[in-house]
Amino acid sequence: MPYQSIELRQHGIRLYESKHNQGERIHEHYHEIYQILYAVEGEGTFALNGTPHACKQDYVAVIPPYAKHAIYSNEKFTLLVLAFDASVLDEVLRETLLKTYFSETRLRELSIIDGNDVRQILRKMLYEQSTQAELNTTALTIHLSELLLKLARAQEKTTDADANTVRAERLRQYIHTNYFDVSGSNDLAAKLGMSTRHMNTIFKDHYDVTPVQYLTDVRLRLAETMLRTTEKDIASICFEVGFESLSTFYRLFKASANMSPNKYRRMHSI
Repeated sequence: MPYQSIELRQHGIRLYESKHNQGERIHEHYHEIYQILYAVEGEGTFALNGTPHACKQDYVAVIPPYAKHAIYSNEKFTLLVLAFDASVLDEVLRETLLKTYFSETRLRELSIIDGNDVRQILRKMLYEQSTQAELNTTALTIHLSELLLKLARAQEKTTDADANTVRAERLRQYIHTNYFDVSGSNDLAAKLGMSTRHMNTIFKDHYDVTPVQYLTDVRLRLAETMLRTTEKDIASICFEVGFESLSTFYRLFKASANMSPNKYRRMHSI
């Protein structure tokens, strides 16, 4: 695995365009500096530490020193490569950003908003790099810090979103297996060890209904099945699926099925 040197400018930062033709390969290598690879257009594959990852526009890879990586282009593939030495950042930024968020190789697709912000920062850096202004070194360092902060926050949002996806799915599964043993949203939240407000927010973000609305739907769908396939009386079905009140069951069932449980049974019984 060869080492490849990138010549940095005097200020320790270099931003340049890297164009790749269809089928072109840059074999596995590493650098002694940090690299941020931003996909401008086209599609390709980043092999990061031996694992291939599909990459297209608005994907960004952060590659720390000595991390193995390779690039394969599926079609014309254009990247912006930002190379920099950690020494250009002050000690606080090295500790809070580089060591905390960028100690490992990462690849992610940016959201529309984050992608726009990243492109704006890179354009500013290209401009500063092309000028000979007295403060352009300072400006490049500031923009680099801004870019790292943006990517770190995007990473945090992704981590939070992944965790909430797991929580929402866990909640959904709990409802399906414990629909008969939940008395309301506060009870459900307490059983799962989270606040009612947070539970409602993450569940509605993923399934467009509150947990209690979903619970009610699960109970009603099960009641429909029992009305079609069993001879149990309606009061027993109401109790078995978890409703505390027969009047509540009748009201919710009629609102859902546009008919009473008795009429539903007559129309759908086998």
